Amino acid sequence: MKISKKDFDEMQKKYKEEVGQGQPGKNPKGNVTKQTEWVFFDRETLQNILDQADQDGKTGGIKFYLTEYTESLANQWHPKDPDEYSGSITLVLKAANLKNGKPVDVESINQEDVEYDNDGVKCPPTCQF
Repeated sequence: MKISKKDFDEMQKKYKEEVGQGQPGKNPKGNVTKQTEWVFFDRETLQNILDQADQDGKTGGIKFYLTEYTESLANQWHPKDPDEYSGSITLVLKAANLKNGKPVDVESINQEDVEYDNDGVKCPPTCQF
């Protein structure tokens, strides 16, 4: 799914305040005791992001952001099982290009339309046994 910059900022802020500071993620039930093990992204999603970046294989790529689902976004995006997502870590992807050796997000012309990708399948709750 595409997510807005506003939603991305909310998720990144929660991650930095909790997990990024050594604190456990939190959801309505309390601390998240089993955190995300992995996130899978299909080739189509990755290719669509790469198509937005420079086509030079040494400068165009993907930046992977570690973020944390907030309670409100988990309810919005995963209404059937929001507690399985709220407070858990996820990856948010954004096309990026190297500029002077540093990755810089590819931005759209209109800042209101900036989108990030969060199409991954994560474990838990979707794990192989």
